[in-house]
Amino acid sequence: MMKKILFLFLLLLVSSANARPGFLEGLGLGPSDEVPPLVEEAFQFSAEVDDANTLIAHWQVMEGNYLYRDKLRFEILANDNVRLGNFVLPPGENKNDETFGLVEVYHHDLALKLPLNRPQAAQQITLKAYFQGCSETFGICYPPSVQQVDLTLPAATAASTDSLAPVPASETISNDNNPLSEQDRLAQKLAEDNLVQIFFGFLGLGLLLTFTPCVLPMIPILSSVIVGEGEKITTRRAFSLSLIYVLAMSVTYTAAGVLTGLVGENLQTMFQNPWVIGSFSLLFVLLALSMFGLYNLQLPHTLQHRLHQLTHRQQGGSFIGVAVMGLLSALIVGPCLAPPLAAALIFIGQHADPFLGGLALFALSIGMGIPLLIIGTSAGSLLPRAGDWMNVIKAIFGVLLLGLAIWMLERLLPGWLTLMLWGGLLIVCAVYMGALNSLQIDASGWTKLFKGIGLILLIYGALLMVGGASGSHSLWQPLQVIAAGPGSTAGQPSQLAFSKINNLDELHTRLQNTQKPVMLDFYADWCTDCKTMEKTTFRDPSVVAAMDDYLLLKLDMTDNTEGHQAMLQALQVFGPPTMLFYNAAGQELRDYRLVGHVTADKLLQHLSSLPR
Repeated sequence: MMKKILFLFLLLLVSSANARPGFLEGLGLGPSDEVPPLVEEAFQFSAEVDDANTLIAHWQVMEGNYLYRDKLRFEILANDNVRLGNFVLPPGENKNDETFGLVEVYHHDLALKLPLNRPQAAQQITLKAYFQGCSETFGICYPPSVQQVDLTLPAATAASTDSLAPVPASETISNDNNPLSEQDRLAQKLAEDNLVQIFFGFLGLGLLLTFTPCVLPMIPILSSVIVGEGEKITTRRAFSLSLIYVLAMSVTYTAAGVLTGLVGENLQTMFQNPWVIGSFSLLFVLLALSMFGLYNLQLPHTLQHRLHQLTHRQQGGSFIGVAVMGLLSALIVGPCLAPPLAAALIFIGQHADPFLGGLALFALSIGMGIPLLIIGTSAGSLLPRAGDWMNVIKAIFGVLLLGLAIWMLERLLPGWLTLMLWGGLLIVCAVYMGALNSLQIDASGWTKLFKGIGLILLIYGALLMVGGASGSHSLWQPLQVIAAGPGSTAGQPSQLAFSKINNLDELHTRLQNTQKPVMLDFYADWCTDCKTMEKTTFRDPSVVAAMDDYLLLKLDMTDNTEGHQAMLQALQVFGPPTMLFYNAAGQELRDYRLVGHVTADKLLQHLSSLPR
């Protein structure tokens, strides 16, 4: 406040000096005394016509001053026939500003090319520029400023007004009048908010991600650990095990996220290879079989004895195992990219601030883990202590673990084979539920109910087996291929037809050889959200119709090659699912990126907002 008062006082002095020569000298402030320059002197703005369709806006920035990148904005006045096109703002320098926090600024002269949309006839326009800057020399910030310049546009040819020259595909277009994408908006909040706001904001976002593929698969894992404790489980111990699992998961998300933001590579993709996924799936199968009572999983007696001597408690081994399971689960089971996660990674990558970005990621993962903590702790109080009910509950969680193993193997196996695995699991469940057993005359109502449910599972499991053997991939319509007949596609739902690319060169070529708007989809077999959208969003008839005039490109990064990684880094994408949109001139609409799972309605709404 004192700086602002002093600044206003000095401005009054300068104004008085301009009105009455010798005023400053009369106050004892000679010409040699330092006085902050006026805003027009600190940031000298000018504009000129470059060609019929382009203006050049220029600022001369006095030494010791800087302009805020996000405060620059332009407007055309006095002519409704001329409109500004999208323009490119060059990257600025990172600065920890007292007023706005971590921002991008320009310390040196700045020149911008502003494309125009206009008719052919000569035009008179007024260019209005909005900006704000500060003085490092005097430690003051100028108020938001406006300057305008009158310009005369020469007559333009028809060819020059029909289209603008395309820019390289690596460039993006940005305009402050466009709405920011969700992840960019969250990244901006990271730069502006304080630590408390960031922590609780991302904690709430983590809670919203609870019922997504990021978290849902971890519920049966943690629950099976609690159930596996058997009759000795208590509420306190269930809470301890759950807390260790959640904290381990949070540490993994935070560390992996910070490293991803700093080095530009999504570390979760490193664990999405057949050997890692296959090994983890085998572990779930072994845990499931132990739940059925086929054997007891435990360490060799010698190793148990040594572990007991080290920790003085047998449960120490369980705590270590739960921590390891939490660490691995975050990397292998639920690899997903959601807007809040992308926002933190964008912030870390742009500002190289791993502490602030890591805090956001830790809060996000804690929010995701709170429901796990509640579920795991409640299991300790709800589980029966003895009797056959405990064996039934263990068997239920054994089935869930087998289902989780099949769900993970879907990333590796063909669709028809996973369909047969699901069918086999349902048939085995039906047998255990007594689907093939004879009912006694005096059978209870519960027994009849279980047998009825078992019969339904048996029939549906058989349909899945038949559908899989016939080449079907649909879990909900397994006989679809048979109904359509051999070689027929009539029964197949309409879907978006993508052309695959593998590197940046192929992307540039496709953008240069088309006059259509373009959508680029980042996909991987191990990305659960990607496969879900492939079966739902991209098959929605309204979406298919709305994107009929688009060139649809897809980068399938299942193998995560060096070319894929180079493309991710060049386009500043952290992984699938991500969708990029380009206009017909080959320019990316940077503020319109989509990250994470997108429903058909959301995609339709998004498409309607795109500038054409």
